[in-house]
Parts: sequence; structure tokens; C-alpha cells
Amino acid sequence: MSNMEGKKVPQVTFHTRQGDAWVDVTSAQLFDNKTVVVFSLPGAYTPTCSSSHLPRYNELTPEFKKLGVDDVICVSVNDTFVMNAWKCDEDADNITVLPDGNGEFTEGMGMLVDKEELGFGKRSWRYSMLVKNGVIEKMFIEPNEPGDPFKVSDADTMIKFIKPDWEPKPSVALFTKPGCPFCAKAKALLTEKGYPFEEIVLGKDATVTSVRAMSGRATFPQVFIGGKHIGGSDDLEAYFANK
Repeated sequence: MSNMEGKKVPQVTFHTRQGDAWVDVTSAQLFDNKTVVVFSLPGAYTPTCSSSHLPRYNELTPEFKKLGVDDVICVSVNDTFVMNAWKCDEDADNITVLPDGNGEFTEGMGMLVDKEELGFGKRSWRYSMLVKNGVIEKMFIEPNEPGDPFKVSDADTMIKFIKPDWEPKPSVALFTKPGCPFCAKAKALLTEKGYPFEEIVLGKDATVTSVRAMSGRATFPQVFIGGKHIGGSDDLEAYFANK
């Protein structure tokens, strides 16, 4: 693996599928005159990538954009159909997924590694980077250790590099039911206060029984912040009024 800080990103054409059409996207379109955060990982649907790496970047993308980042891009040596399906399954709407199916970009970055022992063939080593106007300002490269280390390329490390005094907001889970006006009110308030949240929808993601088991209530919404049960929309208003 090589550190390319101070160098231009590889000039590559990515073959992407957008809707029902093939669309070629170039490095110049992605990086020129922009500030971009990139994170690259071994493969879509793999455990660490799906449980930690992608979700946290997706969660923090609004925070990155407040700090002047134009886009957050996930690169993997996968084809565009796999990357699009993974993004959809992960509800990662904030992220731009970039299929490096032939490994050209990853090879140009010096990050193409052999994963034949897992049946993966050639894949990307895990890393992240901050790119300004096509030039790599900072790279966080995972240490050369066996397995799949995940110590420095995470979203929190990157955002604290950009803004050292940045402090994360507590995680928020919001239980809602379709058509509930109080749920809409709670979501609007959380958005206004800049709190990203995970919405768990009754009938799709949860049952009344599970909500009652966790909150002691069967009404909606039910809000949890930082592991603490806040309650409904009125309770949420009171929580912010007292902060």
C-alpha cells in the first residue's frame, strides 16, 4: 500500500448504472473543483463494511457537508449492480457509491490487494482520504495486518481531522407508525435540531409488542436518544427545551 498525499487521484472512467441507463462518470467529474471524502473497502455486503464502515459515513454525511464537503464517496472493487443493490439495502441515500469493477482506480491508488484466499480475487485495501480539487490532502490507511483491520479509516476519524473539536451527537432511534402526525412532528423537530435519527416503522421494522417491551408504552412516536428513553413528541420538545 502506498500513501499518495499531495498527488492527484487516478484519472479513471467509472461505468455506472443509473436507473435503466449506463452512465460513464470520470474522475474529473467527481473531484475537480470539489472537496470530497472517499472511503474504500474490500466489498459490498461484507460484515465490517455493512455493519460499521458504510452506515457511519452515511449517518455523518450531513455533518461533513456542514464542514464544506461536497460529496462522500464509497469505492469498492464491485460491479455497479452490486453497489447499487447494497446502497439500497443499507438505506445509504447520503452516499455516492462508485463501482471500480476492473480495479483501475484502486490499482492507481496503490491499494489493490490479493484476497484470493477468500475467493475474492483482487480487492481494495481499506482506507479513507480527503480530496480537494482532485489532489489528495490526507489519507488514513489501515495497518498492514492479517485479516481486515478497521482502526483509522472510519468516519469519526476523518471528520475529526477536518474539525478537531467536532463532537458527535448521541445516536437517536425513533419508533413511528404510518400516518402518525405526532411522528411527523418528532421527525421535524429532530431534523431542526440537527440530530440524525434511525426511523423504525411499525409493521415494517417493529411490532407494538416490541415497542412496548422497550419503552413501556404502545403509543407513537417513541424516541430514544443516547440509549435513554425520551418518550413521545411532547417529551421530545421538553427534552430540547431543557438542554
